[in-house]
Amino acid sequence: MYDWQFFGTFDLARISLWMFWLFFAGLVYWIQRENQREGYPLENDDGTPAGSLFSTPEPKTFLLPHGGTYSAPDGVREQRELALARTNAGGGFPFAPTGDGLRDGVGPAAWAMRRDEPELDAHGHPKIQRMSAVGFAVAAGRDPRGLPVWSPDLKSPGKITDLWVDVPEQVVRYLEVTLADGSARLIPMPLARIKSDRVVVQSLPAARYPQVPQTALADRVTKLEEDKISAFFAGGPLFAADEIPSKYDALMKLI
Repeated sequence: MYDWQFFGTFDLARISLWMFWLFFAGLVYWIQRENQREGYPLENDDGTPAGSLFSTPEPKTFLLPHGGTYSAPDGVREQRELALARTNAGGGFPFAPTGDGLRDGVGPAAWAMRRDEPELDAHGHPKIQRMSAVGFAVAAGRDPRGLPVWSPDLKSPGKITDLWVDVPEQVVRYLEVTLADGSARLIPMPLARIKSDRVVVQSLPAARYPQVPQTALADRVTKLEEDKISAFFAGGPLFAADEIPSKYDALMKLI
């Protein structure tokens, strides 16, 4: 005869609860380590190691959708030197730009080191292309091609000559402006206001347009270039604020 007395004092509910908590703690630990595949190990603002409560996971190799592989974490630090200086010896205080924040890409003009290659659609083709190259047409609203760009200093850096569209989404992402010297720059579409006789962009004064990052190829824009272009316009209201007249001064010029 078997002695089942052991189960008479054995609390299965309590053991089940403790097993659940151990499993849950292990799950949290695993998720936190997997979360450290990109952007780790952590660094302080000045580049010194910050450390982490959880250990960095071993590298894992991923198959990319259009060929090739990518291993993460790769242990490679971003080598870009930032033109920033401490404002206080203590941690948590902001860093101040040491030069032109727009051209140095810091603060609101900061950009991420994305891959210097175009974003691809499901078929492996660049998603963002010139409208003139893909045969699209403006179906609603005004076609801005041929209209001058007006900056907040009431000067025009050039005219809109093309639109860059997200082909799979069929959405305009950028307006192409040709400057006086014949070179072209891209303007993020959300920052442009298309009027009947002009395209108004409040982010930058006209003199800053030649400094907007250019695309390496005339018919392609990479993910890194997109980040740099958008960051340059985003930083304009802060770093170029002293170059933009007040609304009152601008109104006086119109009178």
